[in-house]
Amino acid sequence: MNLRHVVLSGCSGGGKSTLLSELERRDFPVVPEPGRRIVEEEQRGDGLALPWVDLSAFAKRALDLASEDQRRMVDEAGWVFFDRGLVDAAVALEHATGRSAENLLEPYDRYHRSVFLAPPWPEIYVTDEQRQHSLAEAVAEYDRLLIAYRELGYETFILPKVGVAERADIVLGHLS
Repeated sequence: MNLRHVVLSGCSGGGKSTLLSELERRDFPVVPEPGRRIVEEEQRGDGLALPWVDLSAFAKRALDLASEDQRRMVDEAGWVFFDRGLVDAAVALEHATGRSAENLLEPYDRYHRSVFLAPPWPEIYVTDEQRQHSLAEAVAEYDRLLIAYRELGYETFILPKVGVAERADIVLGHLS
């Protein structure tokens, strides 16, 4: 378990990446979302592992990439913030295949016990080239993640719908 690796998870389009950018601006190491990186790569290639083409293939790649991210950041001394991670990928794979997220996660190290979840925020939700699913699909994913993180023994902290600087202050205050 790496007690300094902190996950920002929750609803797509809920402000996670914006919060991650603010934490990076404050000189914390950050790891961008595996899913967006995979989608960008797949859109340049054959597109076979896009989540709207083959969710199982996408989730398997996300699990591998999140594991690589975690290993790559293991020697960082302070807080490291991850935009999604292993649990998010395992929950997506469970949704696609029925395989237990808990079993999928057994070989991997856990993150910090506190996970910060961005709730659905319809006022800021937008689709784009990498996020093509509807708000309803994003909310369903959020619900699965909230349940899974709690069942896996993480302390879930729902981020309030406030400005990004205030959100960053809340996260850092909670961790100190």
